[in-house]
Amino acid sequence: MQQMLKQAQKMQQQIAAAQAELAEAELTGTAGGGLVTVTMAGTGEVRSIKIDPKAVDPEDVETLEDLVVAAVHNASEAVRELTERKMGPVTGGMGGLGLPGF
Repeated sequence: MQQMLKQAQKMQQQIAAAQAELAEAELTGTAGGGLVTVTMAGTGEVRSIKIDPKAVDPEDVETLEDLVVAAVHNASEAVRELTERKMGPVTGGMGGLGLPGF
């Protein structure tokens, strides 16, 4: 039982360290060949959106909206991949634990 508690404590420390790394990480997603760039924290928080003036056409706002959504999706995918890389080794691939960050 003592060994299990030590293992659980070690895993908890590893998870906390991985979560801290994710919070500090910045990932980007782009769309339209770089016309729209979204920067996200490893936690999924959007930190910035950059839009190249060439993407702004008052007659075609829908395309710009689509580019922003695509860039957010691209950045979200990068966050998901980083989370898997950081948390996978700690959790032994036991994703979906129902815990925050998993």
